[in-house]
Amino acid sequence: MVDAFNYECPRKPQRVRLVRNVSPSGEQCVLMTNLFDEKLYPADCFAELYHKRWGIEEAFKRLKHRLNLEHVTGLTQQAVGQDVSAKIICDNLQALVSLTAHSDADLSDSSRINHAYAHTALKPLMPILLVGGKIARTIRKMLRCLLDLIAGRTYRHRANRSKPRHPGQKPHKAMTQKNC
Repeated sequence: MVDAFNYECPRKPQRVRLVRNVSPSGEQCVLMTNLFDEKLYPADCFAELYHKRWGIEEAFKRLKHRLNLEHVTGLTQQAVGQDVSAKIICDNLQALVSLTAHSDADLSDSSRINHAYAHTALKPLMPILLVGGKIARTIRKMLRCLLDLIAGRTYRHRANRSKPRHPGQKPHKAMTQKNC
């Protein structure tokens, strides 16, 4: 009851629609929605909607795991807000650097940048890039080297191929939940 109040959920039970989705591999999953009109929202349209949302889920996973969003430097609301903001900026910069490295290196459409490597390569340069100052020429040279380095770490993308996840416990670091 406390969670329902905290998340501003109504106290009365909610009506939902359950939609069965069968993947191309034959795996079944049940999706829950509040879109009840079966003519406007037929069951087969949910697979595409679910697929389109996958990028959002991957972004949250990136922030949570690769950028260690759950690990903050302070326990105040302001410290957590600053950490989250800084990590989102880093994620956006890493995405921009990866896109630039891909286009500058004139890579094929099937070549994909290794974003985990791009994050690792960009991390030590972040203070220099953000502070700047009179060392602009050095920064440009370092950034050019970084883009070449990232563009050299690609992998081949194969369309319509999936890798099932292995069941089991996820490797989380200790103390992922700190009081704010």
